[in-house]
Amino acid sequence: MNIVPFMKAHTSPEPMSVLETRLAHGVHRAATTLLAEAAADPSVPLNALAQLRDFLVANLHHHHETEDHDLWPQIIAAVPAVADSMNELTGEHEQLDGALDRLSAVALDGGTADGAATAGSAAEVRAELEDAAAVVRDIIHSHLSHEEPILLPALREHISPAQWNDFSQKVIATSPTVAGHLMVGFLDQVGTPEEVGLMLSALPAPVQELMPMMRQQAAQDLLVLRGDRA
Repeated sequence: MNIVPFMKAHTSPEPMSVLETRLAHGVHRAATTLLAEAAADPSVPLNALAQLRDFLVANLHHHHETEDHDLWPQIIAAVPAVADSMNELTGEHEQLDGALDRLSAVALDGGTADGAATAGSAAEVRAELEDAAAVVRDIIHSHLSHEEPILLPALREHISPAQWNDFSQKVIATSPTVAGHLMVGFLDQVGTPEEVGLMLSALPAPVQELMPMMRQQAAQDLLVLRGDRA
């Protein structure tokens, strides 16, 4: 399950579109940084690295594809003057696609059930993963520094709650399910309890019942990923 935006009543001083986008970007920064650091740590099992890698690849692809195909056209329709800037952001998404393809191609499935691999191949795989993950991290951090000064004001001023809700429902319908518990864990890291509660409050009751288990699993998996650095 992937956690995505929902329209709801709230008391936040900022629109839900801005709050949820800010939290999503915080997750992207934290998760890409963690993968690059964890790949360099020999104490982190390859299967844990594979889970975080697959989570990132699926969610980053999905996030920017929904922006390019659904959100950007709405913003450009409301503010034609930002069209060139939005097209530049799409160009950065295309650069990210290449980096994600490279990251996804790193073979992390050659280990045993506990994430071990032969000493020689493990070192080579970790070096390859570390390099590919660092490229993705650097692109994400740079891209968000370009995107947020354009996107966040546009969301505040030109995207209505109804438009955001419609966009959100489309995102929900196509959302990836890879290691969704990690999304909950990262949200807890980058948002306040009140902000995360708002973001998760409209989830269906059966999913709400799973939240304690998802948080517990995320905490365990993130601890493994931090390895000796925790």
